[in-house]
Amino acid sequence: MEISLNVKGMTCGHCKSSVEGALRELDGVTSVEVDLSSGKVNVTYDQAKTSTDDMRQAVEDQGYDVVA
Repeated sequence: MEISLNVKGMTCGHCKSSVEGALRELDGVTSVEVDLSSGKVNVTYDQAKTSTDDMRQAVEDQGYDVVA
């Protein structure tokens, strides 16, 4: 399964690393691709192991906003 999240507040390489790291720690996430210029984060995951709510929470815990 793949989803694209819109994340606000990412401006630099550190932001990108924080979001990627938080999402990769979730069980079931197989890949994370962050595009700083658009604010899009593409996540490939196993929906039996994690949910979009878990991803949203992981990103928000890093201090960024996920926009629906």
